[in-house]
Amino acid sequence: MRLRLLASSSALMLLCGVGAAYAGMDEAKAFLDAEIGDLSTLDRAAQEAEMQWFIDAAKPFAGMDIKVVSETITTHEYESKTLAKAFSDITGINLTHDLIGEGDVVEKLQTQMQSGENIYDAYVNDSDLIGTHWRYQQARSLTDWMANEGKDVTSPTLDLDDFIGLKFTTAPDGDLYQLPDQQFANLYWFRYDWFNDEKNKADFKEKYGYDLGVPVNWSAYEDIAEFFTGREIDGKKVYGHMDYGKKDPSLGWRFTDAWLSMAGNGDKGLPNGLPVDEWGIKVDENSRPVGSCVARGGDTNGPASVYAIQKYLDWMKAYAPAAAQGMTFSESGPVPSQGEVAQQMFTYTAFTADFVKPGLPVVNEDGTPKWRFAPSPHGVYWKDGMKLGYQDVGSWTLLKSTPDDRAKAAWLYAQFVTSKTVDVKKSHVGLTLIRESTIKHDSFTERAPKLGGLIEFYRSPARVQWSPTGTNVPDYPKLAQLWWQAIGDASSGAKTPQEAMDSLCAEQEKVMERLERAGVQGDIGPKMAEEHDLEYWHKDAVSKGNLAPQLKIEDEKEKPMTVNYDELVKSWQ
Repeated sequence: MRLRLLASSSALMLLCGVGAAYAGMDEAKAFLDAEIGDLSTLDRAAQEAEMQWFIDAAKPFAGMDIKVVSETITTHEYESKTLAKAFSDITGINLTHDLIGEGDVVEKLQTQMQSGENIYDAYVNDSDLIGTHWRYQQARSLTDWMANEGKDVTSPTLDLDDFIGLKFTTAPDGDLYQLPDQQFANLYWFRYDWFNDEKNKADFKEKYGYDLGVPVNWSAYEDIAEFFTGREIDGKKVYGHMDYGKKDPSLGWRFTDAWLSMAGNGDKGLPNGLPVDEWGIKVDENSRPVGSCVARGGDTNGPASVYAIQKYLDWMKAYAPAAAQGMTFSESGPVPSQGEVAQQMFTYTAFTADFVKPGLPVVNEDGTPKWRFAPSPHGVYWKDGMKLGYQDVGSWTLLKSTPDDRAKAAWLYAQFVTSKTVDVKKSHVGLTLIRESTIKHDSFTERAPKLGGLIEFYRSPARVQWSPTGTNVPDYPKLAQLWWQAIGDASSGAKTPQEAMDSLCAEQEKVMERLERAGVQGDIGPKMAEEHDLEYWHKDAVSKGNLAPQLKIEDEKEKPMTVNYDELVKSWQ
């Protein structure tokens, strides 16, 4: 009789989901043992408690087939291959995490926004789309979601304050529209060993009259590029600069990802200049885009932008390997790690793992790098208080066209892969840091010497000057594709820098004018300004305490400045 009662109790527990919960915890413990261990900011008891919450919250969705998508980078590969399976095993939700190209992610997202057909249940897309999501109102406000429909599936241990990138995914209305999943900066890269070589230091000082070090401005970067180009080191002729120039979509990223802001385009303001951003797009007091060209108070074709393009072309021709002109982003990426490049204006820290592989010419025998990351130098138009570089923030986005139950199940996965239980381990795999607690974890203190300054940068006050595209851009997919074509024309010599940027701003304004006529973005969409000359808009900006568009600086070669890398790191501490 007793055995029969026990069997009945077990059946009842199973029907009520209790047995499933225990089974889920068994899977959770196995996952924690095999995959996480001590690589978490939570102790084991807290990890298990967090996993138990996921098990309980997922019960209504057990057996559902959920699909999410992201671009293909190391972090997302880890999520797709390891964390998605663990989530499915623990929760009973059948989660498929697809990996496709970045452009394809945007295309699928656009298709779902336009058609209302639910293609994916959640997207990891760049926070560069924050202005698009806010204006089109096709993405759920996560602020509303967490307080209302998604309240029962929002983790009590999510701890939003721990995320370092929420400013990038918050719209002018104050609502959060995206949850950061991974982020990485573009930073100056240089051969620390070459810069500390006594002969190189002496020769540089004799030729230029100041110390060889991390360039603070573009004038110093240019001198260092000239100094190293053609110099023989370890039996090889080396180059002082590396870039890429093929007319390809990736060429646009080079510039929308903050090349112009580094030159001094736009206004002061963090995370992005206001009222004129680093794309040169100006907004009014209601955050409505009013223009891109100087003629409407924008800065896309202003002196700072033209200077940025000219320097890009000059340095490519004079100081980079000849093959760089015909390379794309992905083709040029590994070149510095081959040991013949002294410095690069910026490289993406997401590729750090590829620069620290044993046996590379840029890695010492003990596994420490011969190179370092540092803040990128700024151009002659740059002013204190401006952003200084780009930060990619791939973020979870829930579209309104996704049914609530599917969005809830996908939201659980989004929180799982960004949870405190798994974030430290995930960050060690992909080196794309999103949580303050992870950045401060002891395991990263131990690993820091092998990451070339990445951890020091993320622990420094300097990191706030690196940010994604801001909210001024009303339709990122439509506008971003214009950039590579315009820059490609300048790179190929088909147009002068001024002609290329004149064309670009005009094309951007055509898109904005169409949006204004269509009225699809309501009273936060574009409202084009009247046209006047540069002097008019510069005077207007100064009268309001702003900068852009700036007037042309006749001597664009300012006094070069460098800083000792080790002293720089000490100042951060």
